[in-house]
Amino acid sequence: MERMSAHRKALHRSMVTSLFTYERIRTTKTKALAIRRSAEKLITRAKVDSVHNRRLVSGRVFDEGIVVKLFTNIALRMKERPGGYTRIIKLGERPGDAAEMVILELVDYKLNPDEASEKKAKKDAKKQARRTAASK
Repeated sequence: MERMSAHRKALHRSMVTSLFTYERIRTTKTKALAIRRSAEKLITRAKVDSVHNRRLVSGRVFDEGIVVKLFTNIALRMKERPGGYTRIIKLGERPGDAAEMVILELVDYKLNPDEASEKKAKKDAKKQARRTAASK
């Protein structure tokens, strides 16, 4: 489906902001390839911390806090890397429309198994609480 240019720009800004916020997002392959280009250009800009580069990046990223994270955290981790800051992991097809789904993540992203298990336990506790409340 074709998008208007304003919609496409807003989509890119939103998804790039999400990528830098969570460092890993799940999306379609087509969107991921487009977002990857934008994200890699922004990371390359952020490797040189100057007022000019901050202003250029701020024009592309919604949240000012994410701009700070990009310059102070993400860019420093990628300092020695000459490019290729993101990776695409294929997941298969989406059941509804058979769109190819992927995970777009920063190369140095590490899934913390302790956090994942804590989140799952918390989610299970909420489900159990809802079931007991519904049965009363």
